[in-house]
Amino acid sequence: MENDTIKILFFGDITGRQGRTAVMSYIASQEEKPDFIIANIENASHGFGLTKKNYEELMEAGINCFTSGNHIWDKKDVYEYIDDATNLVRPINYPSGTKGIGSQIFEIKGQKLAVINALGRVFMPPIDSPWQVVTDEINKLKSEGVEHIIIDFHAEATAEKICFSKYLAHTYNTEEYSLIKGFFGTHTHVQTADEQIYKGMAYITDAGFCGAVDSVIGMEFETSLRRLSTSLPERYEISESPIAQINGVEVLIDRTKSTQIKRINVTVNNKG
Repeated sequence: MENDTIKILFFGDITGRQGRTAVMSYIASQEEKPDFIIANIENASHGFGLTKKNYEELMEAGINCFTSGNHIWDKKDVYEYIDDATNLVRPINYPSGTKGIGSQIFEIKGQKLAVINALGRVFMPPIDSPWQVVTDEINKLKSEGVEHIIIDFHAEATAEKICFSKYLAHTYNTEEYSLIKGFFGTHTHVQTADEQIYKGMAYITDAGFCGAVDSVIGMEFETSLRRLSTSLPERYEISESPIAQINGVEVLIDRTKSTQIKRINVTVNNKG
């Protein structure tokens, strides 16, 4: 690999203990270590939110940046550490004054790379418009000398993800240089098969999730069935099935553009 080329590993929503165990095992097994690892962790602690203990555990495993979503607030101790967690980004389009930050700059191989997290609005709880908030942030980061921007867009609707990604690529990327090097959808926990390089930007509509295979997007089948078939407000329970799937993408970027995106979809036995 050329010295200027950056290899990025992005994991879709890590869900519960089975997802954490699988991802940590996967990272440890890599012969050629990536230069930068990003993971969405809004469901990492028993399927809802992120405890400080699990945050530190995943950081120790080698994850460099943590993105999130609407469930990041579900474990209340996040309010105690999020302002000090400089590698954890929450959705940037929460109202001004919300704890935490929506983007962070990292230096890799002497190059400035920024990660932005944003929430969609279609079929999602009310939130500020990502269209204006994200473009304002990109313009600020560009003025600060950032060369590469990666976006985790945590959204429900595929059309919103596709449209927003194309808007940003057309606004900031040219044939000679692409500022937006990666746009990865999260939230649905179902990996799409549309990974591509679009105007120098690595793209996938949804990176999928890391968690129990024998589940309903990470949750135990029986409680999911009762809730969905009766419409009664039964709390979802995390699946503890030992066979876990690992979803994500591996991306190569150079000084001017993304050159490769490879989808990751493997299964592991956490008891093996």
